[in-house]
Amino acid sequence: PGPALAFGDPLRVRQILSNLLTNALRHTPPGAAIAVRTATGPGGTAVAEVADTGPGIPPEHASRVFDRLYRADPARPHDGGTGLGLSIAAALAQAHGGTLTHAPAEPHGATFRLTLPPPPPEREP
Repeated sequence: PGPALAFGDPLRVRQILSNLLTNALRHTPPGAAIAVRTATGPGGTAVAEVADTGPGIPPEHASRVFDRLYRADPARPHDGGTGLGLSIAAALAQAHGGTLTHAPAEPHGATFRLTLPPPPPEREP
């Protein structure tokens, strides 16, 4: 089917993906797997997924992962995170006409999916 093509600001899309990868690295034990997948989704959308094998996000916190300054575990040390990254990433995805969603990974971990609209059709001169 070819590569997944998206319409958007490359720097901001890179910022979204960088945040997802940084979070995955931060929450995945050394030597454990992190998967990155890209695909063309329905309607020609571009889909990128980052899945980690860390402890995951408890179900009672899942609805708030994109809230500003929210931390699922307030007792966890602030290891470089501010609690803003996922909120900013979701806002950037929305500004591009896309979405950023979260789902638990089985048997543990988290999967974040970025979906962006396809480029507009090329116009005839």
